[in-house]
Order: sequence, then C-alpha cells, then structure tokens
Amino acid sequence: MVEERFKKPTLLGELLAEFAGTFILIIFGVGVVAQVVAGGLGDHDSIAWAWGLGVVFGIYVAARISGAHLNPAVTLALAVFRGFPWRKVGPYALAQTLGAFTAALLVRWVYNDVLTAFDPGHTLNSQGVFSTLPGNGALPVSVGTAFLDQIVGTAILLFLVLAVTDLRNTAPGANLAPWIIGLIVVAIGFAWGTNAGYAINPARDFGPRLASFITGYDTAWRDQYGGLYFWVPLIAPLIGGVIGAALYDLLIGRSLPLAPAEQEPGRTPTEPEADKARAHEFADNVAADTTAETTTETRGETTRG
Repeated sequence: MVEERFKKPTLLGELLAEFAGTFILIIFGVGVVAQVVAGGLGDHDSIAWAWGLGVVFGIYVAARISGAHLNPAVTLALAVFRGFPWRKVGPYALAQTLGAFTAALLVRWVYNDVLTAFDPGHTLNSQGVFSTLPGNGALPVSVGTAFLDQIVGTAILLFLVLAVTDLRNTAPGANLAPWIIGLIVVAIGFAWGTNAGYAINPARDFGPRLASFITGYDTAWRDQYGGLYFWVPLIAPLIGGVIGAALYDLLIGRSLPLAPAEQEPGRTPTEPEADKARAHEFADNVAADTTAETTTETRGETTRG
C-alpha cells in the first residue's frame, strides 16, 4: 500500500511539488533582479540567464511528481488542449502563486539592507525587483502594448514548450527537456524583455507583487502612470498561453503521427517511456518478421512436399 502510494502521487504531493518548483524558480529570478537593480551587480543578460536557470532547476524539482507546470498559463493551456484535469487547475495555480510569494518574501528579507539603501522609500524605483511594469517603469510603453506583449510572449512560450514535450515530435528525454525549456525562457528574455518585463507567468508576477505589498511597497498594484496594472501580467499570459497551444496544435500537432505511447497529460517526456515505446515497436517488428519467415518456410515445405 505504501509503495503504491509513492508510485502515484496524491494531489497534495503534486501541489507541494508545484509549490517547491515555483519557489526555486522565483528564488533565482527575483533574486537576480534584486542583485542587478538594487545591488548594481550584473546586467540584463544576468537576469535572462538566471530566470532561465531557475526554470531548469524548478522543473528538475517538480517534473516527476506534478509535471512541473510552475505557471498557471501552462496549467490552463494543458487543461484546454491536453486533458489535464480541470479540478486541478485552481489548486495548481494557487500552489504556484504561494511558491512564488514565499520565495519573494525570502528575497525581500535577505536583500532588505540593499533594497533600503537603494530605495529608502520602497517606491517604483525598486518595485521592478518583484513585479513587472510597462516599459520596465522607465520607457514610454502603454498598458495596451504591455498587454499585447504578454499575450505574444506567453504564446511563444507555450508553442515551444509543447513542441519540446510532444512525444510525437522530436522531444528530448526528461534529463534534457528542462534545459531546453530553460533556454526558451532565456531567449524570450533576450528578445521580449523591453515592453513589459516578460512576466509570461501570472504566479511569477502576482506572488512577488503581493509579497512586496505586505512588506512596504504601497505602489505594488500600480504602474508609473498611476493606474492599476497588476491585472495585465495576471490575465494576458492566460490568454497568450491558450493561443500558443492552439497554434501549436493547428500548425504542427495536426500533422504529427499518432503517439507511440500514451502519457498522462502535463508530464515531462521521460526516457523510460520513450525506450518502452521503442521496445514495443522493435518487438512488433521482430514478431512480424518471424511470422513472415515462418509463413515462407511453411509454404516452402508444402511446395517440396
């Protein structure tokens, strides 16, 4: 009974994995922004690479148990297009947000001296450490452009994540997939970081935003124009994720062969599953060849007889 329970994680186990994986993601992501913005050590490249590596390590932590969504936009897209249970969508999103919130609190605590020295009033000057702003709080980017940017950035993310994890496609094994997905996030950071800070993840933005608010940032919910902004990185990525997944299925998925082996929705592809599929295919081919040879020999015996 105990062995079977560990083989198939409970919902609680999956939620704890999502919490832990997202915690790891944010520890590196928000931590590097604090280091660059408030500490003056590093640059945008540092930020992009640390966020990508945070994704890699977060996936390694959670993938075997929960599929390592680490992002409500991923969870929603998998529910819409990959059969992920709808009853788990809300709990997964909550666990992801709590993981991000807790990690941001830790960063806020550890970097408190640096943040206070850099921005004693805890204003928009350092708000960007925890959450995103249009034009990163400095460039004249409209809220509408930021909203569109988040849709496009998250659509790119989901399109490529589905390509990487689709066993019918040229999917890497489980040991390599986290690195490819991390590189996707690095590339998005390099190319799509100007307009809105590439949140592309509601939990990543809302959790740290809430953490900053309860620790002294009264500007947490607003942008540099004074308007409420928190809803943009909360809603736009959900829309973008569904669009990206739909485009993948429309442009790529519909033309791929049938999957060699069924897999639970939302899981990272694993080598044993791929090996099992190849083994079944090999066994089927051997059986077919053996049958053909036996039939030929039988016909030969009949002819000689």
